[in-house]
Amino acid sequence: MLRAPSSRASIAIIFALISILPWPTHSAKKSYVQEACSVTQHQDLCIQLLTPFSSSAKRSPTKWARAAVSVTISEAKTVARFLGRVKNNKRLMGRNRAAVSDCVEVFEAAIDELHRSLGVLRRLSKRNFDAQMGDLNTWVSAALTNEDTCVDGFGGESGKVVNLIRNRAVKAGYITSNALALISKLAASGFQTVLPRNSKRRQ
Repeated sequence: MLRAPSSRASIAIIFALISILPWPTHSAKKSYVQEACSVTQHQDLCIQLLTPFSSSAKRSPTKWARAAVSVTISEAKTVARFLGRVKNNKRLMGRNRAAVSDCVEVFEAAIDELHRSLGVLRRLSKRNFDAQMGDLNTWVSAALTNEDTCVDGFGGESGKVVNLIRNRAVKAGYITSNALALISKLAASGFQTVLPRNSKRRQ
């Protein structure tokens, strides 16, 4: 009669199996993100922000697009919070104060558009794929336009606060531009089924 392995033996077997699993190496992770970001205009920024997603995204255009939009939302929210604080600064006067108020509005609109985009990316379907790609392109492009509008609102104005706002808004625009490029790559790649994490294909 065979004996069931002891708990200690079972643990040893599990660790032995883990040790031989093909985990992505650092070089593989770097290769994945570099390949994904190769279609973007601001590649260094893309690689910097999306490297943490390499292990899960690998070569999935859907996952890279989703990651890019998620990162863009985080950046836009950070800028919006900063703008909210600046708006309450009573030392900001005249045209610059009006421009900050406009920036708050357009960034709030951009965040809404990006959230709508992320929602679509989470429920892509083969049947509606082309229409969904059209919506994504429209909404993310609109978010980018809103961010550019914020920058344009200051015209040739300068100063520490204005320059800080401009730099943050420009960076958000770069990140949004990268997300748009990865959405375009997804559209060109066509619909692909993305399995939930830890799920297995049926044989």
